[in-house]
Amino acid sequence: MDQVDKVIEQWRVARPDLDVTTMGTIGRLSRATKRVHIVVEETFASLGLNMAGFDVLSALRRSGPPYALSPGDLLASMMITSGTMTNRIDQLEKAGLVSRTPDSSDARKSIVGLTPEGLKRIDEAIVEHVATQRRLLAGLTEEEIAQLDDLLRKLTQSLDV
Repeated sequence: MDQVDKVIEQWRVARPDLDVTTMGTIGRLSRATKRVHIVVEETFASLGLNMAGFDVLSALRRSGPPYALSPGDLLASMMITSGTMTNRIDQLEKAGLVSRTPDSSDARKSIVGLTPEGLKRIDEAIVEHVATQRRLLAGLTEEEIAQLDDLLRKLTQSLDV
């Protein structure tokens, strides 16, 4: 019996008229998400990054050589505002991890690209990130991980996320 079970039992006593079955799933999903975010942020912090910076560097790295995208293309790959994207790029530029260069097709626009240090940092970060994810799921078998992944995919699709 975990803390979520205790909360559910309290609600069953306090409000026996309610079906609180789903409370366990949502409660555990919420608790797991919070814990995952804490551990992942610790991993990124050890590399001088945060989740926001990792997301930008990761999108650039996944884009393939020359590891450069327009701010609009970066924005399309993340669910954030343009002001937030500008702030993220500014911070990464100050840290020397990305650079802005004029877009050859439109001088009014810029292209954001990984610097050599940015490429090195994201390559280190992704290795650590994958290792952290493995540690976080170490209590599950490979089959359970696949099953959980399938169920979470189904859930997110049903939520239209």
